[in-house]
Amino acid sequence: MASGGSAIRGSRVGAGPMGEQDRGFHADRIQISYWCANGHELKPYFLATIEAEEIPEQFDCPNCGFPAGRDKENPPSVSKLEPYKTHLAYVKERRTEQEAATLLDEALAQLRSRRGRTSA
Repeated sequence: MASGGSAIRGSRVGAGPMGEQDRGFHADRIQISYWCANGHELKPYFLATIEAEEIPEQFDCPNCGFPAGRDKENPPSVSKLEPYKTHLAYVKERRTEQEAATLLDEALAQLRSRRGRTSA
């Protein structure tokens, strides 16, 4: 069964290749290599006219999360590995046991008053 369509779908007669006039102007850029302690290399692009002091010395590696630096032989080390903290651990850092008990009592009192009003 033959279909009478164009061999190149979605194009029109006389259409040329897409270039900068269709996609926009590409600024000049430079690529800088960073390495992490696990040997991963990342190469982000920066604007070619950027000042040298504005280029970061370290990046976070997207593969492992370790810091990555520009020196391949001496990548930056992880300063301190912190274990994963739960929400409760963060709350316990901010509140004392006494504050927590007070907040719980206030919340329970509000809940009891709401339930008492809605059932009446």
